[in-house]
Amino acid sequence: MDTDDELRIDPPHRELLDQILDKWSLSVLNELCERPCRFNELRRAVPQVTQKSLTATLRRLERNGVIEREVVSTRPVAVRYRITPLGKTLRSPIDVLLAWASKNMPAIARAREAFDTREEETGL
Repeated sequence: MDTDDELRIDPPHRELLDQILDKWSLSVLNELCERPCRFNELRRAVPQVTQKSLTATLRRLERNGVIEREVVSTRPVAVRYRITPLGKTLRSPIDVLLAWASKNMPAIARAREAFDTREEETGL
């Protein structure tokens, strides 16, 4: 990202933001901020996510250093996921985005309704 007044989102930044702010990552990160979890605990905590999507989400977050995977030597062998110190630094900016969304949802709802009404009237 540029440090001048100009806001630019370069491809590496866009890729990272897409991976961290995707459909399932925020829910997974929210759970892992509370406590380490095993895979099936995460599946129960986010019931809408498929096994395939959860696996892909965990791999992306681990690749980016936001979570870590720990193999627990139990019978059967278990895998536990936990947030990393780097991952914990995401909490504040995500909280700011969520607060912005909450504060502005009424205005966004009005804008959506106005847009949809215009679309219906013009037949687009």
